Amino acid sequence: MTAPPRSAHPYAAEIDAERAGWYEVAALVRLLTPEECLVPGYQRDPDWTVRDVVAHLGTWLAEAETQLARMSAGTYEGHEVDIDAMNAALLAAMQGEPWLVTWTQANAGRTRMLDEWSTVRGPSHETAWWIRKAGGPHYHQHLGRLDAWVRELVGRR
Repeated sequence: MTAPPRSAHPYAAEIDAERAGWYEVAALVRLLTPEECLVPGYQRDPDWTVRDVVAHLGTWLAEAETQLARMSAGTYEGHEVDIDAMNAALLAAMQGEPWLVTWTQANAGRTRMLDEWSTVRGPSHETAWWIRKAGGPHYHQHLGRLDAWVRELVGRR
């Protein structure tokens, strides 16, 4: 399916916000060494590392791609999900992965989600829900703490 012209896309503003948010995430994690990305402290109880927050974002991007594809195919069943259970399952699936695998997976999830998102023809409540859960608004839920944690890790050098 051919994507609509960018200026005519029903989610053009959200696509721009997603890009800006992702670039902020990327700029922060690029300040760290791979070893620093594995230091716990981004979040406590449970302890999260930068790898964990990137895995969290990346797995939600991959899930959003799947759900947007189901919408396009007419097989979507709605977003009635237990977010806490899904967060736990997605994080467990990435547990122990090396930083490079996690970063690559997150970028791949984002690329595939954006590809699927680009084919959306019109606005819908369900599409908007997945965009909020996986796009710019989701990044912004994590950026403040990520920024503080990255600055703390850099300051320890």
